[in-house]
Amino acid sequence: MAKSYNIEIQVSGSLERSLKQLKKKIEREGVVRDMKRQVYFEPPTQKRRKRLMRAIKNNIIKSMEGMLQ
Repeated sequence: MAKSYNIEIQVSGSLERSLKQLKKKIEREGVVRDMKRQVYFEPPTQKRRKRLMRAIKNNIIKSMEGMLQ
């Protein structure tokens, strides 16, 4: 089940600026993340573990920010 993307940018002026715009749009759409998910099979247990570890890390960061204020 391949997901298709239709990302358009206006190329006006600097090519570097247009590339920067394209990279931002690709990042916002999650294209790279979806491609990585398709390339590497990850068992459901690994997905749950990663999600749990991410949640723990975020909670630690938030609690540390609360202590600093």
